[in-house]
Amino acid sequence: MEEKYGGDVLSGPGGGGGGLGPVDLPSARLTKYIVLLCFTKFLKAVGLFESYDLLKAVHIVQFIFILKLGTAFFMVLFQKPFSSGKTITKHQWIKIFKHAVAGCIISLLWFFGLTLCGPLRTLLLFEHSDIVVISLLSVLFTSSGGGPAKTRGAAFFIIAVICLLLFDNDDLMAKMAEHPEGHHDSALTHMLYTAIAFLGVADHKGGVLLLVLALCCKVGFHTASRKLSIDVGGAKRLQALSHLVSVLLLCPWVIVLSVTTESKVESWFSLIMPFATVIFFVMILDFYVDSICSVKMEVSKCARYGSFPIFISALLFGNFWTHPITDQLRAMNKAAHQESTEHVLSGGVVVSAIFFILSANILSSPSKRGQKGTLIGYSPEGTPLYNFMGDAFQHSSQSIPRFIKESLKQILEESDSRQIFYFLCLNLLFTFVELFYGVLTNSLGLISDGFHMLFDCSALVMGLFAALMSRWKATRIFSYGYGRIEILSGFINGLFLIVIAFFVFMESVARLIDPPELDTHMLTPVSVGGLIVNLIGICAFSHAHSHAHGASQGSCHSSDHNHSHHMHGHSDHGHGHSHGSAGGGMNANMRGVFLHVLADTLGSIGVIVSTILIEQFGWFIADPLCSLFIAILIFLSVVPLIKDACQVLLLRLPPEYEKELHIALEKIQKIEGLISYRDPHFWRHSASIVAGTIHIQVTSDVLEQRIVQQVTGILKDAGVNNLTIQVEKEAYFQHMSGLSTGFHDVLAMTKQMESMKYCKDGTYIM
Repeated sequence: MEEKYGGDVLSGPGGGGGGLGPVDLPSARLTKYIVLLCFTKFLKAVGLFESYDLLKAVHIVQFIFILKLGTAFFMVLFQKPFSSGKTITKHQWIKIFKHAVAGCIISLLWFFGLTLCGPLRTLLLFEHSDIVVISLLSVLFTSSGGGPAKTRGAAFFIIAVICLLLFDNDDLMAKMAEHPEGHHDSALTHMLYTAIAFLGVADHKGGVLLLVLALCCKVGFHTASRKLSIDVGGAKRLQALSHLVSVLLLCPWVIVLSVTTESKVESWFSLIMPFATVIFFVMILDFYVDSICSVKMEVSKCARYGSFPIFISALLFGNFWTHPITDQLRAMNKAAHQESTEHVLSGGVVVSAIFFILSANILSSPSKRGQKGTLIGYSPEGTPLYNFMGDAFQHSSQSIPRFIKESLKQILEESDSRQIFYFLCLNLLFTFVELFYGVLTNSLGLISDGFHMLFDCSALVMGLFAALMSRWKATRIFSYGYGRIEILSGFINGLFLIVIAFFVFMESVARLIDPPELDTHMLTPVSVGGLIVNLIGICAFSHAHSHAHGASQGSCHSSDHNHSHHMHGHSDHGHGHSHGSAGGGMNANMRGVFLHVLADTLGSIGVIVSTILIEQFGWFIADPLCSLFIAILIFLSVVPLIKDACQVLLLRLPPEYEKELHIALEKIQKIEGLISYRDPHFWRHSASIVAGTIHIQVTSDVLEQRIVQQVTGILKDAGVNNLTIQVEKEAYFQHMSGLSTGFHDVLAMTKQMESMKYCKDGTYIM
């Protein structure tokens, strides 16, 4: 059944006229539709590149008018919207009129974005299926986004857009002295270019934003079209009537433009073939093939199979697009030496294309909710029964604004994360002020120091995220919670600082041999400003440094619980478990943040001292000497953090608890009814949790719960606040002795533990 019918059989029309919806055909019969869809998208890319060349010679309103006229002529001729179907009422004509107006506005935004960005970027931004954009918006603004996979797809889409905005160094388009269709040759283009200039970005960057807006409007337009098509008798009839009304709307405007503006076209007859290509490839063929494929396949499959070929075609045409017709069109408006580099393939475009392909594939894939269950059988009526383990029902993805709001609330509730957040805001404010003033005064020193401060903010962001994650609740998979993320964050911050100290040390040694001359202009005020900001951070995070040198051993005041049970069969076992929270401890995350701020503070002091020595005495060697001294101080201050974090990650016995735990084990050995203990393991899980496990052997007549409470109390006083106790009774030993002679070795090893002695260096000897 699954091969013949898709999951959307009963889900309403998919854009065509009637029917129950898309039917998922067997894969062998799907192949021809997939090939047809891919070939159509390839031809649409050809049409968009042709459109870009036409818009250099034809005004955008005239261009849209010709497209609408050609499409309306074809569809009215073949669809016969007036002679087939029910009569259109007056109320429906009003809706069609509104539909036509909205279609003209979206076309205007689309093709104006095309003139600003070029066809390559337009295809990457605008040619996304409705299901991709709807999935993206549901992840961003609703709580039913579809899980981590959809969130990852939305992140890829946003990264792709950011790459086009920030990393698309399209110098050719940015430096064009003349816009593609002539600068401000009408009131409409003047208004559009003024709106782009108001954003304060280059024209092709503004085109990116314009196309994103047009894409969102297109999705809403298609949603309204599907509802209206049901009333008027099908999507094809609606499109024919809408294009016809659009022609009537644009006709007066085109007449006025023809009279008031000078045309760049020498012969309209020479443009018949290019316009016919665009009309057929972009407007007609794409619409009909999408309608057929949406009926024969699932919408998600249409989106996946359609996005990849059009993006790849865009990248290929960006490099190789040229033929006699377009060369003739380029000659009307551009010099010959610019032809070969017109469609620039920058690194930002290639990266964004990769992310767009990934996001389209993820966002268009069907949701996998409800597939975590395991089939365990059938009911008497034949209904399949599933077992949903763990928190399959409890997991629900949040919208990004809601996630940010709740994360910000959690950050401000806790002291450590609140201090990091406030200092991060201050650091970012100083960074942007420094960058703004550097750009304003054209000071390379200010700009470079601003980017250095921006890099420092990344360490604060990592520390802030670690402080936030450490308070996330434990899950079925991460049963201990996320407390150890702070240790990992401190370890990574320490590694960053060691790398920085190493490179500063190497550069300082090189400059000691050959001290360069420095321009100290603006160094002092920048360094003083950075010193003030970093001193605020030193005051805010100084408690982390004090905790690092004297972790408190505060007693636990939280409640604990113990439970014991007997194992089945012949052996008697008990199990005890206790929870608590220790006061204080090593917070490696805060220590890492503190040391990072300390390194910046030392750097600012070094710059101030070296600047004074250079300006007063001309000692250029002071700069590498100060840098060398700072690098050594950073390295020496980071080594203890790395050492402590490594010990925690390697599950070392906490050094500050070694003596107390040794005394506690001696007390346990003296408990009445306890024969011996074995396998004592104690380690620091996070800054506030010291965990441990221990096996105790007790006599058969003893009350095991009393022994568990006594052992728990002794180890809790020693600092262990997350304890697991395994109780083994004497009968268990006797049974194991009969099963395995090797078990006597376990008893012998247990007795040997009584002769262990404790040394001052924290080791045990026999």
